[in-house]
Amino acid sequence: MFVRIIACAALFGGVQRASADLVQLRDKASVSGKVLAENRDAVVIDIGYTVLAIPKSAIVRVVKDADSEPKEARGKSAAKTTAAATTAGATTNSPLFRTSKTLAPERTVRELVAHIGEAVVQVRNPGGLGSGFFLNEDGYLITNFHVIEGETQIAVEVYHQNGGPLERKVYKQIRIVAMNKFHDLALLKVEDKEAPKFATVQLGDSDSLAVGEPVFAIGSPLGLERTVTEGIVSTKTRQMQGELYMQTTAQINPGNSGGPLFNLRGEVVGVTNMKMFGDGLGFAIPVDKVKDFLKNRDAYAYDTDNPSNPYRYLQPPSRLNQPAATDAGAKEGNGAK
Repeated sequence: MFVRIIACAALFGGVQRASADLVQLRDKASVSGKVLAENRDAVVIDIGYTVLAIPKSAIVRVVKDADSEPKEARGKSAAKTTAAATTAGATTNSPLFRTSKTLAPERTVRELVAHIGEAVVQVRNPGGLGSGFFLNEDGYLITNFHVIEGETQIAVEVYHQNGGPLERKVYKQIRIVAMNKFHDLALLKVEDKEAPKFATVQLGDSDSLAVGEPVFAIGSPLGLERTVTEGIVSTKTRQMQGELYMQTTAQINPGNSGGPLFNLRGEVVGVTNMKMFGDGLGFAIPVDKVKDFLKNRDAYAYDTDNPSNPYRYLQPPSRLNQPAATDAGAKEGNGAK
């Protein structure tokens, strides 16, 4: 679901809400604020720091003045929401990626880098390099689509921590599993026979981030592997070329592309993918888009017959699986040709 910003936060941020309206969404999420307008296409809601226009197609229902809802109804609604959240927390821990079921305590960047830095890798190909990170111990990793675009000879450089100095290892049997050109994401898998179990990271929740919250990136800017940069979330909804990106002051440079942006709980909240000229103008793909890409990866499966295509088109059913046509039907079909 995409939400379009229609007004500046400075204009509406100071509105004092006497009551809270609730917009329930199809993905079991909800948005609380003051409904300012509603038409056949969208609902416009003030959430305090900005104003959003939510498409009607993404809305289940709108509860005006949710605070005045009867206590019994509120209890049922809260119980249903809690159950849905519990179910969602259980199902998102798929074999492909992990999310935290409990809110982990915040730690220092130094502690987190020592703990999760091993899961961040360098992705190389004949045309250049970028970064990536392991989702699970079986070798599935995320990077940017533009890092591997047009390439099939891909290598992944990993620094293993074996109780002593870091051990550098390059894996060259890399399979492209899926890619989404429009969200600039690619899913790879290390298939070297001697590959060990890999260190992994957890995916967080980009929606729960607050503007001004500390974040840090790990990657290989200009080929300088395992470089750590720290900053804050400048904005969560920077619109560029029809997409919403997370803007951060953490330094992002060529080579950081595809690497993780972490919060202080050690969870990935974004995938760094570009910067603008100037200092402190880095951008990342929100991790919620990454989770959506992974859950629907079959729709973006890599097609070796058409490797530049971000979508996979399935073959139509063969005639052997179709009901036998009558002679008259066959003749009519031949005549139509």
